[in-house]
Amino acid sequence: MEDVIKLPAAPGDGTQTKKRSRPKVDPEEEEKLRQQNLKKLAVLGEEDGTVKRLESLVFGTEDQLLERLVEEDEKLTGDLLLEEDRDEEEEEEEAHQELQPRQDAWVDEDDELEEEVDMTHRYRRNLMKGEAETTMSKQKLHQRMREQFQKSMGGTPSWAESSNQRKKKADDDDEDDDEDDLLRRTGNFVASSESLPGGILRVKKCLPANSARPSEDRLTTVQFHSSAQVILTAGLDQSLSLFQVDGKTNPKIQSIHLERFPIHKAQFSLDGEMVIATSLKNKMFYLYDMMDGRVVPVHSIRGLNEARVKEFCVCPDGGELLLTGTNGYLHLLTLKTNEVIRSLKINGDVSGVAFSHDGRKLFVNSEEGEVCVWDVRNSQCINRFSDDGCVRGTSIATSRNGRYLACGSQSGVVNIYSQEACLNSANPKPLKAVMNLLTSATSLTFNPSSEILAIASRVEDEAMRLVHLSSLTVFSNFPVAKRKVVYRTSCLDFSPHSGFFSLANNKGHAPLFRLLHYKDF
Repeated sequence: MEDVIKLPAAPGDGTQTKKRSRPKVDPEEEEKLRQQNLKKLAVLGEEDGTVKRLESLVFGTEDQLLERLVEEDEKLTGDLLLEEDRDEEEEEEEAHQELQPRQDAWVDEDDELEEEVDMTHRYRRNLMKGEAETTMSKQKLHQRMREQFQKSMGGTPSWAESSNQRKKKADDDDEDDDEDDLLRRTGNFVASSESLPGGILRVKKCLPANSARPSEDRLTTVQFHSSAQVILTAGLDQSLSLFQVDGKTNPKIQSIHLERFPIHKAQFSLDGEMVIATSLKNKMFYLYDMMDGRVVPVHSIRGLNEARVKEFCVCPDGGELLLTGTNGYLHLLTLKTNEVIRSLKINGDVSGVAFSHDGRKLFVNSEEGEVCVWDVRNSQCINRFSDDGCVRGTSIATSRNGRYLACGSQSGVVNIYSQEACLNSANPKPLKAVMNLLTSATSLTFNPSSEILAIASRVEDEAMRLVHLSSLTVFSNFPVAKRKVVYRTSCLDFSPHSGFFSLANNKGHAPLFRLLHYKDF
């Protein structure tokens, strides 16, 4: 069969026709080619099956894959649990081995023998408890030496304790901690006692109150402000200073220098707005108005026939001062007009005065050891008695709760009385005679809560004690320090809520202590 292809006619010519023949195909070759193609398709099919079998062998079907993963996970978990159990067993075994007493590395058979030791040797004589113990077995000697060592060490030291003893002590400490934690967490059901316990006083030493400006000479006065967190110091360096009390830095607020006026005593007025200061050798005194910042000298006092004014105290009514004169005289001075409005007199010289808590009674201690009780409103002596065993009186103080009266003597004995007995009895007996001071008891101060009596002597260093009034015992741990901090004390005072305690010493410092039992300033 022939195909006819028509070609375009050349210009000027008619249509031409060209004949092309179709190639002939050999049937055998075609069959051969078809077979080859089939083989190729078969090979591709085998590759697909091999891949599927490989996937099946490696991963399996989807269900088989999930089952295999679960099995492997369970197996892995079991192995881990077995390892953990094995580790726990090993730890328990090690702990058990640690609790077991250590075996001696070697044993000397001679130690097992009951050998007697000669106790008369000069190295072993101090271990004998009697003449009969001239000889002693090794075991008993070992026990005696152990007891002596523990006695000298105050008990068995931690490094010499066995593991069982250390474990028992740790368990006891844990129980104590649990008990303390229980007491702290029980709220209103179990609360700490509000009363001050005796024996040991919880106290913390702070930076001195006047550390920002120490005195260049002996301090004579230290006093806390009645309402502000402020303390006053004054001394023979002719200056008085005010400090803010925080227990850490105690920054200075102000310092006033009084020319040629060594201060014998300084004290806040009752309202806390003024400071009164007296000197040693004249009757002039200064008034420092803290609100206005003015220093007012008072050169003369109308009606006062005294050569000098040293000792005074602020009356509880606030508008008057009680001046201590000579020959047993006491003068009541009003600050409004600076004149004496009343005078009292006792037999002998005055060694100390103290008002009752309501200001109606005045207790006056004489150098002869006699105490007079005055009614301030009527200016009458309503009772008098001799301080028990006192030869020469030196100081006196009253508690704010109206229960106690303390009288100090030159011998250092401080008698503590009931105020009620002092008002009604001509021969009251002291509740307690405190004999811890060996020199003259020159300073006595009760704290505001009437739980502590501070006593001190300016004659000797460290001559200061704090008395617990409920038990009438002295706190055993105060003052206790590695080096001296008290020295010779001339004045004592507590903060308004007994949170702080301070004193004035002859080194120009005012040591400050935080009484931890009290939470407020």
